[in-house]
Amino acid sequence: MISVLQLGTVDYATGLRLQEKLIALRKDGRIGDVLLLLEHTPVITLGRNAKSANVLASPELLVQRGVEVFECDRGGDVTFHGPGQLVAYPIFDLRGFPSASGNRKTLGAVDYVRRLEEVLIRTCSDFGIPAKRISGLTGVWTGSYAEITESSTQPDGRGRPSPHGQNLHERREAKVAALGVHISRGVTSHGLALNVNTDLSFFDLIVPCGITSKPVTSMQGELNRAIPMQDVAYALSRNFGTVFRSQMLWLDSLDALLGNNLGVPMRPPENLRKIHGEGDSARA
Repeated sequence: MISVLQLGTVDYATGLRLQEKLIALRKDGRIGDVLLLLEHTPVITLGRNAKSANVLASPELLVQRGVEVFECDRGGDVTFHGPGQLVAYPIFDLRGFPSASGNRKTLGAVDYVRRLEEVLIRTCSDFGIPAKRISGLTGVWTGSYAEITESSTQPDGRGRPSPHGQNLHERREAKVAALGVHISRGVTSHGLALNVNTDLSFFDLIVPCGITSKPVTSMQGELNRAIPMQDVAYALSRNFGTVFRSQMLWLDSLDALLGNNLGVPMRPPENLRKIHGEGDSARA
């Protein structure tokens, strides 16, 4: 069973502290597997393999845009998190998940990342967005295809649409979701970020994941309409259950998780103040 906790909007430092606490509890066997779902306030994160040159914006511009910068121990290069992006942090003990490979009994790092990609591909598909892997690149990508759009050209003299009233656009492969994980003693942290209604202009501040040859996209950009974040959260959770062959149990608070209570109808936790310093206000 995987417990799901939706946190609302959380700053990156608070998210890191919560992960650290839950990782320690999972390693000690005091909690089961947990999936955190949240959005971050604007932040650029640099993984273990990040090159500082891939942060293109000056410190002054970052302050102007309200973007924090953090180094972290996940894999990968530079990425952005912010409002409209669904972030998922699985705190899983991989030793509890059997491997489909004949080479090992339990899930390894590569197979774990492939399963995260599969969760994302299925979630995009649920909303009518074809998505795929690209060999040699981590993450999930939309495919390249030709898109025909109507122009404002008037019909011809016989009232038929003019062939010149159509424009052919080539849509390039674009990254709709990023992955970066950390595994310690079999327990995972960090995870994935799916661009739902994200302001993609923030990605102009960096070279996303150090890749210059392919752009970044969002579900909103692919469908030309805003997507309800809660719908995507439910779909992502459902696909985690399918891909990891686990029952998903939605909890309403950290107390419900730590107290091993039964799940109740989801609402944003009210006690995030526990993971801030004493006296800090909650942000949920």
